[in-house]
Amino acid sequence: MSTSTDQLDSAVEEEVRRVLVEFGKLSVDATTPDSLPSDASLWSHGLTSHASVTVMLGCEDAFDVEFPQRLLTKQTFSSVASIVAAVREVQE
Repeated sequence: MSTSTDQLDSAVEEEVRRVLVEFGKLSVDATTPDSLPSDASLWSHGLTSHASVTVMLGCEDAFDVEFPQRLLTKQTFSSVASIVAAVREVQE
């Protein structure tokens, strides 16, 4: 992975975390990997199906993308890393 790709992924992760803080209603602070590791289950930290829809809409607005139907799954919104991967896939 190139440095520019790493920087882009880092920027996407930072914005995903901002969306999670605003809309995720999690039981932990999602701001940093220290408080919520990228691979930690969002569901076990309080994400509900309703909040996941709000997070999805927040990500669509933040990144000016639309998630295709095939990505609208519980797995896509299971962790910060999986959301970042989905956003990057839709951006490409």
